[in-house]
Amino acid sequence: MRLRRLGLVGCGAIGKAIAAHVRSGGIRARITAVCDQNGKAAEQLSLSLRPAPKVVDFKRVVDLSDIVVECASVGAVVPVVALALRRNRDVVVMSEIGLMENPWLFRIAERSKGRLVVPSGALGGLDVLRAAAGAGLKRVTLVTRKPPAAFAGAPYLKSRRLNLDGLKRPRVLFRGNVSQAARNFPANVNVAATAAMAGLGPKVTRVEVIADPSVRANIHTLEIEGNFGKAVCRVENLPSPDNPRTSYLAALSAVAAIKRLLGGVEIGG
Repeated sequence: MRLRRLGLVGCGAIGKAIAAHVRSGGIRARITAVCDQNGKAAEQLSLSLRPAPKVVDFKRVVDLSDIVVECASVGAVVPVVALALRRNRDVVVMSEIGLMENPWLFRIAERSKGRLVVPSGALGGLDVLRAAAGAGLKRVTLVTRKPPAAFAGAPYLKSRRLNLDGLKRPRVLFRGNVSQAARNFPANVNVAATAAMAGLGPKVTRVEVIADPSVRANIHTLEIEGNFGKAVCRVENLPSPDNPRTSYLAALSAVAAIKRLLGGVEIGG
């Protein structure tokens, strides 16, 4: 039986985690093509695999793959997802904000023979949220608490000239909806975009962002209230060994999503 072909757009922490599971046999597929804005990162990942996948541009990644994994950046979502779906490829999207801000991609997915998959990333409770949405939701709030260093470079801090160095106690940086949070913290609230797409949408789903010098993990607390009752799910995510800005669980969720695409059984949801 021919192994399914995987293509990686992005060779950072998530791409490396997928490659490691392919090497170990945890993912029964073959990585045939990779690309990254950092050409050296793509070459290094390619050389870590046998047979070595081709290092090409994203269009060739789609050509050479059955399943395309976008794990690069928000800016990669539109070109990669649109092309993959139009060519009837399965596509896994990790930069969820890019998908949330371009809902027309869902219409392409409806016409495609390929499947559009959005993993849970570093967030828990999405199975409850999806199920509860069927009976009606009243309130969905995500509270994200991270070490101050995790917010380095955030547009919100730059526009207000905020410096979190030396912060001694927790500080609420932001309260608002997901659309606003995505503009202010594009590297920190992908999980909020996922919750919004699964539930009430980006303008109604609420987000609270907290810088907390006492924590070492990225902590996401999802609060759901609806006709079903109430639920609270809290996840403390350790950073990826390859990139402290990426939660390890986010990389593992990409691996799990690929396994579901390759297999015939899905548990949960």
